[in-house]
Amino acid sequence: MLRLYFPKRSTAALLLACNLFYSCKTSGPDADQIVVHARIWSDGGIREYDALALKGDRILATGPTEEMMKYKSAATEVLDAGGRLLCPGFIDAHVHLLQAGFSLSSVQLRDAGTPREFIARMAAFAKTVPAGQWITGGDWNHELWGGQLPSRHWIDSVTPDHLVAVNRLDGHMILCNSLALERAGITGDVKEVAGGEIPRDERGEILGIFKDNAADLIYAKIPAPEPALEDQALRKAMEYVASYGVTGVHHMGSFADLEVFRRNKDKLITRFYAATPLAQWADLKTYIDQYGRGDSILHWGMLKGFMDGSLGSHTAAMSEDFSDKAGDKGFFVNPPDSMEAWILAADGEGLHIGVHAIGDRAISDLIDIYERVRVTHGPKDRRWRIEHFQHPAAKDLTRMRELDVIASMQPYHAIDDGCWAEKVIGKERIQLTYAFRSLLDVKVSLAFGSDWFVAPAIPAMGIYAAVTRQTLDGKNPGGWVPLQKISVDEALSAYTSGSAHAGFEDQYTGSIRQGHLADLVLFEDDITTLPQDSIRTARVAWTMMGGRMVYQRDARNEMRDASSEMRETRCE
Repeated sequence: MLRLYFPKRSTAALLLACNLFYSCKTSGPDADQIVVHARIWSDGGIREYDALALKGDRILATGPTEEMMKYKSAATEVLDAGGRLLCPGFIDAHVHLLQAGFSLSSVQLRDAGTPREFIARMAAFAKTVPAGQWITGGDWNHELWGGQLPSRHWIDSVTPDHLVAVNRLDGHMILCNSLALERAGITGDVKEVAGGEIPRDERGEILGIFKDNAADLIYAKIPAPEPALEDQALRKAMEYVASYGVTGVHHMGSFADLEVFRRNKDKLITRFYAATPLAQWADLKTYIDQYGRGDSILHWGMLKGFMDGSLGSHTAAMSEDFSDKAGDKGFFVNPPDSMEAWILAADGEGLHIGVHAIGDRAISDLIDIYERVRVTHGPKDRRWRIEHFQHPAAKDLTRMRELDVIASMQPYHAIDDGCWAEKVIGKERIQLTYAFRSLLDVKVSLAFGSDWFVAPAIPAMGIYAAVTRQTLDGKNPGGWVPLQKISVDEALSAYTSGSAHAGFEDQYTGSIRQGHLADLVLFEDDITTLPQDSIRTARVAWTMMGGRMVYQRDARNEMRDASSEMRETRCE
């Protein structure tokens, strides 16, 4: 609070001073909060002003600290940034937030580096779970022990009383134990599933691995979690992402997920754009007719579809064979003709569309579909998205720009997959893998996210990945495919205004400007000036969503960050 000291002055003099003080204030409303002495980044670079005034959930004004103090009243809270970096709150353009929230409390297999360690962790976790309960999550990565797929026989003896369906870190295949197969009614003569695969050993026995659509044979038998557990997972996930500066997410999920968010609407500390399945486009149209499209805290209207699977599971649809498996080009999760019918119908209803496409064949066929739908329905502001856009052909980069399709990408994948991708698709094809630079050069819009639970929901880690492309195994100190590096400003833009644009949210968030929502993140460490190797460990001081402080750093976070860094960046 500003204190005025008038030694031995008359009452008249005091009144005159007070009148002078209030006459200097702007005629506009008083601010609830004023952030001063900040190094402010927005819309591609550092701003000339260093302060902003907030009123309710909005930015009232921006300008120099001295000017913003005109909005101060006795009730205004002044937050001194101390010269630290202030950015728009990050918008993670691709997450599976509820599943990630559950994974925080599940078995942790992401960095299990050997089959022995994998089995030991399963055994230890099973002892903490009541008999008869399903064990899911896990996020294992078989590339860490050379690429051998795990088998149900690895875990049967340590999980005799539990039902297991733990997923690979990309979510495109699961490992089940024999008890889970029994519960699901699956025997050795189970038939293959279109858009999926059930691997077998040399004797023809199923391993317990189910890829993509085949996993639905198991998922159909797993009971839905209790509402209280869903609410708990949501709360944990929101608190986690807030601690890394994330104020908004584009959630890729189901109508059931959307109902969880609506049930918790008054408790949300993260903004949600909730996508639902493309095949259920008619249900979304009905839902919108009944409930509208939501608001700035929770909205919907996007459909998420799948063209193919993932590179690590050999289920990405490629135009040529995988380099390490002759005769294998991956496959489509959904037939292209079905995808085209759904997209055509959904576009006709004015619904927003984003489709997972990873392999070059999947990407090219999807762009063909988008092109035909545009011819049929004519031009309009669609903001079509391709989710992941990992391994395109050169010819499709310019087509993305011509159709104004957004590349919704997750840069952390580049430094993880870069440990092993070359052996899967060869030296030539990796040149356009995670082609951030090439996309920006042809003016394609980028939206960045994490794909959490698949990868860490840490924007600073994603920015580090996009800027350095240093793989997690330490074998590419100059960057993996270094020609695809981008700048810190470009990566920040993709995580803020780029993601806001991709979610039809750019009219109210993604930038620090007058009238926008007060979604802000203050860094302890300035990622625009740090040595690039240090960006990944940059710490967040506080996170604000709509003028409300949703995270503030304390001493306990120091220990958590250190352990999280060790766990999430191992790749051997």
